[in-house]
Amino acid sequence: MEINKADQWQFLQNYTPARIARGRVGHSLPTAELLKFQADHAQARDAVYSDLKVAELFQSFLLHFNLEVLRLQSEVKSRSQYLQRPDLGRTINQASRKILLEEDASESDICFVIADGLSASAVNEHAFPFLNHLIPKLQTENWEIAPICIVEQGRVAIADEIGFLLKANIVIILIGERPGLTSPDSMGAYITYQPQLGLTDESRNCVSNIRPEGLNYELASEKIFYLLNEIKVKKISGVQLKDEMAEKQLL
Repeated sequence: MEINKADQWQFLQNYTPARIARGRVGHSLPTAELLKFQADHAQARDAVYSDLKVAELFQSFLLHFNLEVLRLQSEVKSRSQYLQRPDLGRTINQASRKILLEEDASESDICFVIADGLSASAVNEHAFPFLNHLIPKLQTENWEIAPICIVEQGRVAIADEIGFLLKANIVIILIGERPGLTSPDSMGAYITYQPQLGLTDESRNCVSNIRPEGLNYELASEKIFYLLNEIKVKKISGVQLKDEMAEKQLL
């Protein structure tokens, strides 16, 4: 017979989805909590192997934003290779490079890259509603937007080559983040000024945990719109750019 002893820290569950004060039976978790843990772990594993809904995203972007949409692919051949060879996910394959070169793009202010990352389900769920908040803000301010690029089996750095070939001054990649036990659908945004091959992570600004239960679409779009304007004016990104949004709002 299980005896679930109440935990004095149980009230913390009102403030966080983290596994705090879940009770115990002897030295173990109660059965119900163990089963929840196993279910969440399985959901996180499923997110890693989820597929990008390329056709649906393509149609949504094309119909709602009146922008050209390109379908690209990294050098990864399979999901197992994606997990074992991160380097291959950072560069586009030859066919995709040809597509970008044939675009003969003119210079633009910004390029959006959409990639599956470690949770395609996060991107499937959140990329369009988030962009539906952000892109109208940019269009109102007359930002020149390059074709939206949907990339399968992509890592963060793949945006650098894409932005460079499309002659974008700024590139932003929306990508599925590493799934957590309470957040298998977290999407991140990485922003880079003057993208080019060989850049490393200190050149990027990251806005993480974009989802209704985390940083919701409206707040995320406001934050990123602020960062984009700072990058455009100051012509820097990454560790050189200080986020002073909160301080400016207090003035």
